[in-house]
Amino acid sequence: MKPIRKYEIQIFKLNTGLHDFEFLLDDEFFELFDNDMISKGKLTANISLNKSETMIHTIFRIKGSIELECDRSLDLFDFPIDLERPFIYKLGNEHEELSDEVVVIPRDTQQLNVASIMFEFIGLEIPMKKLHPRFQEEDDDSEAEVLMIYSSEDDEENEDQENEESIDPRWASLKKLKK
Repeated sequence: MKPIRKYEIQIFKLNTGLHDFEFLLDDEFFELFDNDMISKGKLTANISLNKSETMIHTIFRIKGSIELECDRSLDLFDFPIDLERPFIYKLGNEHEELSDEVVVIPRDTQQLNVASIMFEFIGLEIPMKKLHPRFQEEDDDSEAEVLMIYSSEDDEENEDQENEESIDPRWASLKKLKK
């Protein structure tokens, strides 16, 4: 049995209605994908699948942690993952991707392999700036300082505009002469 087959759901045998599945996503799971960003982790994926005659509604709940490398110090750290995402499979004539959350699959499809979808959902949770938890507070402070600088500049511009509006028209005509 190939490791990728562990993440298949036999939908052809399922009756109409609600079904629950659970998968363990560990280092072996991440080895299936050629990706340098995630190589280790330990997560649990619970999938609620609601099968009807025309479509399959799924809700992916993935919880656990993955190992990331800090962009600042290059130290490894555990990054918590806790997500819940819907995904819809519509039954049709041929395979087609309608959107990020809706895919058309052929009606005679025997099984769904959910490995790549789970990997994508996990990948979307990774922040652009991967910082070790010990640097999180420092980064939050620097962002607050930047916001304060911008807000004080905006306030000064607003005050200048208000001062110009409240100037006596006689003084305004004198300012024109000055220019």
